[in-house]
Amino acid sequence: MIPVSKPCIGEQEVSNVAEVLRSGMIASGEWVKRFEEEFTEYVGTKYAVATTSGTVALDITLKALSIKSGDEVIVPDFTFISTANAVLFQGARPAFADVDEGMFNINPEDVLEKITPHTKAVIGVHLFGQPFNIRAIQEICEDYALRLIEDCAQAHGAEYDGQKVGRFGDVGCFSFYATKPMTTGEGGMLTTGDRELEKRLRLLVNHGQSEKYVHTALGYNYRMTNIQAAIGTAQLEKLDGFNEQRAHNAQYLNEHVKLSGIELPHCEGGGHVYHQYVLKVSEGASVSRDELVRHLSEAGIGTAIHYPLPVHQQPLYLGLGYDAEQCPVATGLSKGVLSLPVHPALTDQELSHICNVINSLE
Repeated sequence: MIPVSKPCIGEQEVSNVAEVLRSGMIASGEWVKRFEEEFTEYVGTKYAVATTSGTVALDITLKALSIKSGDEVIVPDFTFISTANAVLFQGARPAFADVDEGMFNINPEDVLEKITPHTKAVIGVHLFGQPFNIRAIQEICEDYALRLIEDCAQAHGAEYDGQKVGRFGDVGCFSFYATKPMTTGEGGMLTTGDRELEKRLRLLVNHGQSEKYVHTALGYNYRMTNIQAAIGTAQLEKLDGFNEQRAHNAQYLNEHVKLSGIELPHCEGGGHVYHQYVLKVSEGASVSRDELVRHLSEAGIGTAIHYPLPVHQQPLYLGLGYDAEQCPVATGLSKGVLSLPVHPALTDQELSHICNVINSLE
């Protein structure tokens, strides 16, 4: 079976972890500090704070920005659920904005429609590795005095106007889950250019501790371990190579998938890193999405559906009284999208096999 995603772990990761284990310093320490410094340099921001997951990164960011009960935060409706759930963690209300039909990212026009006197922030997601329209969302946030949070969980190394994502908002939130462009197994990173915000983030990640056994805020144990950071430093060195291979694989699929009614990924601005290669099976296609999934599975090719429901239609949110009929673009996408393998470990032979199997349905 050709898996739809696959972490690429090599000998450097193994060697780094072995060094940590032999040292006995397996909790948070110098490796974490090194990883933060190297990630800061890579993204081009001033500060980075390592943590335990991308979801925690979003949660801590909203806490640091003092989002609370009665506030609203605008989030895209077509994303992984943690983007919205982080708002619920604060007792605040996610307001769902629809997405762009071509890029699948948050639609600035709908963001404007969702602003109310209670709106405090916007979370933009660089979905599947493609940056959202940062300039348009930045202008909205400036006009309405809103905080901008970048959800970069799927977009490590992606660029917008020649700069890495994670440096445009008040905070950038990264995930290092196993299937992400780079991994630490589980883990996350926060990036910011604001010194006071960095201090607040670091305080919350470590028990609200301003100095040893002096706790000035209600904090948490959200620290990354040296073991995770040791993997992360090795992965970060390889990230550009991983992204180049993903782009190569995506280009091959773009050039060789020929099935009618299949809409290939729309890339705008050249900054896409293809965390996922997501095509759309249109209503007029010669096969349904389910038929295509079965056909590929029978040929030993893994696929995934990111995402089968827009967030507002998840049972959790319907139970909270959200309107099931809102965000028609996100709802339509959920019925047609399909992710194909695009990870760096794919061979040319496997890419050819994927395309031939799809095209055999013509």
